[in-house]
Amino acid sequence: MKIPLARPEVGEEEVEQVAATIRSGWITQGPRTAEFENRFTESVGASHAVAVSSCTTALHLSLKVLGVGHGDEVIVSPHSFIASANAIRYCGARPVFADIDPVTLNMDARLTARAVTPRTKAILVIHQVGRPAALEKLSALATASGVPLVEDAACAIGSEYKGMKIGANRYSRLVCFSFHPRKIVSTGDGGMITTDDPLLDQRLRLLRQHGMSVNDLQRHQSTKIVQEEYLELGWNYRLTDLQAALGLVQLKRLPGMIRRRREIASRYDRELVGQSRIQLFQEPPDAIWNHQTYLVRIRDTSASERDQIMQRMLNEGVSTRRGIMSIHREPAYVSRFGMQSFPESERASDQCICLPLYTQMLESEQDHVIASLIRALA
Repeated sequence: MKIPLARPEVGEEEVEQVAATIRSGWITQGPRTAEFENRFTESVGASHAVAVSSCTTALHLSLKVLGVGHGDEVIVSPHSFIASANAIRYCGARPVFADIDPVTLNMDARLTARAVTPRTKAILVIHQVGRPAALEKLSALATASGVPLVEDAACAIGSEYKGMKIGANRYSRLVCFSFHPRKIVSTGDGGMITTDDPLLDQRLRLLRQHGMSVNDLQRHQSTKIVQEEYLELGWNYRLTDLQAALGLVQLKRLPGMIRRRREIASRYDRELVGQSRIQLFQEPPDAIWNHQTYLVRIRDTSASERDQIMQRMLNEGVSTRRGIMSIHREPAYVSRFGMQSFPESERASDQCICLPLYTQMLESEQDHVIASLIRALA
């Protein structure tokens, strides 16, 4: 039996919609992208949504429109995919890491407060593996510090915090999502930014397309000759209509996909709760997790022992992944900023394992994963 870590849920309806988009003759950013943006605002309860080429580009643009630049600092968790910190560096700013809460694996608000300096330009909070961070505390801290809060919600589509969907901009002006194949809604790659600020919405749209004053679709639909201008330095961060066609179908599937993922995660919880070496993570009462990833923590283990466990499982056909990386330990950060220590992030990286979870998962496949993990621990 071969069990992958993840598998996108893509069916015939996605194929049909992509084919229809190809036949329409408009395949770059255009009407399907605009429709996808509108449907996305409805899905998460946002005022505006701007489609871009990835969550990394979404983060970069979000920081740029907030004025983050050379000499600035942005506070971020070290416990994330490296793109969270890279986007800060793309702006010429310095990522200042604040360690995580070991229970939630999200930014510790107390340690974040200690990291604020006169150079702090923004706080970038990550909803790790789709689990909402302590937005109320972090938003209050950002307000008290006089800086904006930006949400890296790459994994968090469909998750909820205090009764509201992530992306509704209740606690921050900018929320960034990913549509990578390992995410629940996938367009092959791609991203989205939600905002409640119409001026930020306009600026994001300008910068995602080279700073062009009039986009391709507007020129195409105009009955008069239009000569565009390039108002400022921008980027080619567009989403295509082919990707948007995928996203439109995926958004319709989203509620059912989350229900199914929660069922699979609950079964993992029930079957693994009695294993003494396995620490499970509990959903708090003020949040609803989308279970983009199912993590377990192996108590009293090292990175090398974790890798041995993962290899034993791979030998039995079960794909796993290490826990979330600690960015500050990666060569690209050690060479630039030197050795840094964030113990809780490091322990979580070394002790956590991601188990397979996808909506098409059979009960027999899940049984094999569970049995393989127990054998590997033994």
